[in-house]
Amino acid sequence: MWVAHLEANGLTVKTTDVPDIAAVKAKAGVPPVLSSCHTAFVDGYVVEGHVPADDLKRLLAERPEIVGISVPGMPVGSPGMEGPNPQPFDVVAFDEEGSFSRFSSYEP
Repeated sequence: MWVAHLEANGLTVKTTDVPDIAAVKAKAGVPPVLSSCHTAFVDGYVVEGHVPADDLKRLLAERPEIVGISVPGMPVGSPGMEGPNPQPFDVVAFDEEGSFSRFSSYEP
């Protein structure tokens, strides 16, 4: 569903299933507290979880000096997780030093 959201917003996606996604996340530098279900690699950045396409486009336009962005967990209401009772959620930026900052916020 998240892939469909990205494609519907003009992004090209190639998916690969891997046997040990936890190892991929660790090698990519995704802090465990920011972990989610999907890990993507986009033009030098790590994109973790159900990140909205607009945030991915902003990341690529602004090119901040970070490792990547994440929507931790799988909040209802994030792209690909639509459903009743949507929750507010943040997109979190993370860097090599382990620092986090809010990249964007969403309210239902």
